[in-house]
Amino acid sequence: MSADTRGDTVFRGIAWSAFACSANTACVDVKDGRVLRIRPLHYDEIEGGKERRPWRIKARGKTFEPGEKTLLPPLSLSYKKRVYSKNRILHPMRRVDWDPHGERNTQNRGKSKYVRISWDEATQIIADEIKRVHDEYGPLAILCQADGHGETKVVHAPHGCQAMMFDLVGGYTLQARQPDSWEGWYWGGKHIWGMEPVGMQVNQRNLYKDICEHGDAILYWGCDLETTPWGWGGEQPSRMAYFLEELGVRPFFISPDLNYAGAAHKGKPGAPVKGKWIPVLPNTDAALQLAIAYTWITEGTYYRDYVDTHTVGFDWFERYVLGGEDGVPKTPKWAEGKCGVPSYTIKALARYWAKHAVSIAHADGGGMIRSPFSAEPARLEIVLLAMQGLGRPGTGQLHLIEFGQFGFDEWNPLPRSEKYFEVPGAYHGWMETIGHQAFVPKTMVPQALMLPEGEKLRWYGHVVCTAPREDQFIPFEFPVDGAPMIHMIWSDSPSWTTCWNGGFAMQEALRSKRVETVVMQHPWFENDTLFADVVLPVSTMFEEKDIAVDNWTGQFNLMYVQDDCVDPLGESKSDWECVIEVARKLERFGGAYENLVERYTRGMDVDEWIKAGFDSAQADALMSYEEFAERKICVAPTAEGWEDDPVALAAWYDDPASQPLQTPTRKIEIYATGLAEHFPDDETRPVVPHWIEESEELKERLSCDRAVRYPFLMVTNHPRWRVHSEHDDVTWLREIRTCKVEGPDGYLYEPVWLNPVDAGRLGLVDGDVVRVYNERGSVLGGVYVNERIMPGAVYQDHGARVDPIVGGRGGLDRGGANNLICPEACGSRNTASEATNGFLVNVEKVDVAALAALHPDEFGRAYDPADGLRVSAWMVEDE
Repeated sequence: MSADTRGDTVFRGIAWSAFACSANTACVDVKDGRVLRIRPLHYDEIEGGKERRPWRIKARGKTFEPGEKTLLPPLSLSYKKRVYSKNRILHPMRRVDWDPHGERNTQNRGKSKYVRISWDEATQIIADEIKRVHDEYGPLAILCQADGHGETKVVHAPHGCQAMMFDLVGGYTLQARQPDSWEGWYWGGKHIWGMEPVGMQVNQRNLYKDICEHGDAILYWGCDLETTPWGWGGEQPSRMAYFLEELGVRPFFISPDLNYAGAAHKGKPGAPVKGKWIPVLPNTDAALQLAIAYTWITEGTYYRDYVDTHTVGFDWFERYVLGGEDGVPKTPKWAEGKCGVPSYTIKALARYWAKHAVSIAHADGGGMIRSPFSAEPARLEIVLLAMQGLGRPGTGQLHLIEFGQFGFDEWNPLPRSEKYFEVPGAYHGWMETIGHQAFVPKTMVPQALMLPEGEKLRWYGHVVCTAPREDQFIPFEFPVDGAPMIHMIWSDSPSWTTCWNGGFAMQEALRSKRVETVVMQHPWFENDTLFADVVLPVSTMFEEKDIAVDNWTGQFNLMYVQDDCVDPLGESKSDWECVIEVARKLERFGGAYENLVERYTRGMDVDEWIKAGFDSAQADALMSYEEFAERKICVAPTAEGWEDDPVALAAWYDDPASQPLQTPTRKIEIYATGLAEHFPDDETRPVVPHWIEESEELKERLSCDRAVRYPFLMVTNHPRWRVHSEHDDVTWLREIRTCKVEGPDGYLYEPVWLNPVDAGRLGLVDGDVVRVYNERGSVLGGVYVNERIMPGAVYQDHGARVDPIVGGRGGLDRGGANNLICPEACGSRNTASEATNGFLVNVEKVDVAALAALHPDEFGRAYDPADGLRVSAWMVEDE
């Protein structure tokens, strides 16, 4: 590529953790104020190989290396289309029928259109409303929705800037993000083996190398390594899986759908091993796991001595599995009726596993970990690993995403780096809830907004993923004594309805008359933004100067300056700058608001914050700040001697006393002593892991009465062509068949996968538009008939862009945002976990022309199949 066609090149981490931990380092070529292209960073462009000290894993006569360029996924390579989307918010906006000095018409949120206003007017309205709410109710009457996924930034952090300002003027009520990617691990796994902070196997040191050398098979259990890691670390997990196949490590794929990992890694022609897909009905993994344990127990093929020395409470578990507790042995035939896996397949898998060194791989946990009662399959997986000698050569729980997260050397199964960069000194983003004066779990926000006066909402734990196991026993309530209800919301993460549980209930809650003001700031007009009263336009990462780190790609750790690629589009400002503009207006009131901008910014500009970030990274041994500012990038070499690091849990296998676990007994607690002490009667998360049929709050099994009306189990995976709710307007991706299905009206609908057996029974063919529904509401989708989904299951990726036809409980969404019809209840009784997968639905064909006749305004919004809804669809005048 010549210099004439390349233009200037800017380093940019194009990932979507939304915190200060980036990945997917790219070179963005810019010319004449426009992004030309996005391409991988070639390491030899910035330094020599000797300085990087590339690692090599050698096993069975083959070699695996990090590669010579960053491994960008399609989502990163196509991101310029998102930046220039016709859905960008380019100016401040106010809902046309919302008057802060008159009628607010809260019932019309999600229905009314918007008018363009100036920054001066918008920030004055927001400042006036903050002052009014403070005076009438107090600071805790303002809810900050300041967490979630989004663009990864540091100085201009997308989530939490407004919360930092509110801390300076009296506080706020925080929406506390529960451990969404780790629900079952956090609420279940921690009680069986500790593994702080999130309940998955934390010690990953050299685990991949060990599996390469000694492993026989790997179970990708609900793990789509060709999809989920894309937003947080790129394509390295795919390379790792291909290398294992070359070595003869046999892959198994256990999930309702033959996901993209299963399709890609089924075995190349001539490969030494072939993959096997074991279809299991959504949220029935616990039945399969119990039947495997039954087979091992009755056939005597588990590590009894190991279980005796490394675990506590196995006798309780054995009694339950054999039917001594409830009279129902958990046989493979029993499990077949629950999970849909033939009993002979269950026995074959159990017998193979008992004779081989088998590991289980996850990209956090998938739908299994975000379903009702998800603590049970999480705990049962650990029991199975323990029964086969967890920690012996070639075995473990392999983590295939976010390598090096939390700054832990051991949270990386690949060779460790000499340095894990962290830049807290520059970060303006989300803060953990531990110690915060008032908060509400994210899963309970709709209930909090609709809570009758005088009542309390109660739960246990700070709910943030990094809180220790014992934190789950601390009771909390909303509102705290003497505190008000919520009267104002300021959100910089407007995708609650698209990504959490019971989205239609949230839409209804956002229309509450008690919620007098809703402010949202975002780059794109989508999802919850439709329910705002005032909207502030936010610039994208390409329009901001920042600092970034890349620790998660499994290649080389990087820290770099991210120069802005282009000028801010329209009148957009960064999240940090949006808050500064409001702080400037608040200063006029004096008192608690006096000198607020100076206190908030500490008198520092962006370059000074970048230096503060570099200083906090403590990278002086690699280069000075002056050198960093000139070269723009710092690469940490592979650590010398990494090959000699002890392997993961090998020491635990040899002697559990040498590596005690973070449980009360320091062993694997099949009988959870903490749960026994605090929640002995909880039938939804019992002391010993069980199969949970249903509860009063959650009736989502095919055996329950609701299944007569809703006979399918819904699969809502991490989306293939999005990161949660992001990228739905990227034109290149929308052309792909598995991204969107064109309906007879020309609208591109979110695909609904149906097995040919189910499609035939329902009279459906490819391209039909269907309603996926239950009593909570309906979402539309386009039928995609294929055998990659098992009978009895319906698959539609979560996170599609909301396109409301009828809002609120019982509503209808054209966009296919299926979190709208998830259960409202938490995943089990004493947790704040989400339940957004494996729930009951029905499917029926709809006549879109008839629907359009019933809802002409909603079906007539400005729309282009290339990129979807336009922001102009919501403006009083089409600009």
